[in-house]
Amino acid sequence: MNNDYQYHIYAPYRVCPIGAHVDHQHGLVTGFAINKGVDLWFNITENGRVKLHSKTFEGDVEFYVNQPSQVREYHWGDYARGAKFALRKRFELNRGIEGVIQGSLPVGGLSSSAAVLIAYVMALAKANDIALRPFEIVKIASEAEREYIGLNNGLLDQACIALGKKDGLLFLDCDSDEWRIIKRNEEMEDFEIGIFFSGLTRSLVNSDYNLRVQECKTAAWNMWAYTDQPLKSFDKTFLRDIPKATFDKTRIAMPARFARRAEHFYSEYRRVRQGVTAWETGNLKLFGKLSYDSCESSIHNYECGSAELIAIYDIMRSLPGVYGGRFSGAGFKGACIALVKPEEKDNIEKELTERYLEQFPEYEKTFKIYWVKPDDGARFVEG
Repeated sequence: MNNDYQYHIYAPYRVCPIGAHVDHQHGLVTGFAINKGVDLWFNITENGRVKLHSKTFEGDVEFYVNQPSQVREYHWGDYARGAKFALRKRFELNRGIEGVIQGSLPVGGLSSSAAVLIAYVMALAKANDIALRPFEIVKIASEAEREYIGLNNGLLDQACIALGKKDGLLFLDCDSDEWRIIKRNEEMEDFEIGIFFSGLTRSLVNSDYNLRVQECKTAAWNMWAYTDQPLKSFDKTFLRDIPKATFDKTRIAMPARFARRAEHFYSEYRRVRQGVTAWETGNLKLFGKLSYDSCESSIHNYECGSAELIAIYDIMRSLPGVYGGRFSGAGFKGACIALVKPEEKDNIEKELTERYLEQFPEYEKTFKIYWVKPDDGARFVEG
């Protein structure tokens, strides 16, 4: 059936080993695109109509690109409408697309929403002869998710998906937007990435994700207020703008909840710096340990993670052949990721499945393990 379509876009899912929950505060992040993702097959329509069918979700989506965006319908089609919304702020859209979209893994923890948004942005740009550089795609897709979908995200997900390379680690500064791919050190051991789905699914907009963003900004406001600095409006308030020395001076004065959120930000900033050095020098053991430390801070300082995810994480830590890992995505339900020795995969899968289902037998049908590798970012597929 997919032979009926002229164009094919592949947008990978992503994982973030170190640098979680800090992009929205303009922090430092790392990530990989992986070799599972979203496929969009489509033809161009001259009359501006967008008509989409999903192999993952029910119902079809239909609208016109040359008409103003309607309000959200809380339906999978919102992501296509969000792409239209963000593109129309910059460009005139006259031609639409007709096609089919399909995801290759369960939804939850791998930024499938950012992957589909990037696919739609690329497709509508192609249909309307708009040439976009990869980082422009990142910005437009991120804006669609913030302003139309209502998730106060940073650039981490979109950057990994659009910029990732199979032979390197993405390092992105979410303040300056500077990024680079750090090539894999030839001395580094082989690894694969385990994706361990808890069996729970989740929606970020309905989780505590947006609340955590506001708590981080409140911590920043506290610090400015305690040091008699002028306050900025909430949308222009970021922890990155406040030196750690200010946090060290003021943390005792602010409510403990806000101090913990800020502690996560400053400690994650340090871990990403250390992680980049570990990756550059081929020290996968240290890189993995920093990923574990990142997850510890997510549990205790950022206070995310369900009982299910924490159980997977605890089991993971005890298994031979796991270099390190953490929750993936916002870490409220979703999945855990781990960097592992390829020769230990079978044993890890067996042990983790047995021990997890002993604790949570209700997920016997929905708990899943997948093995993936780093991959290149979103692209048109020839042929």
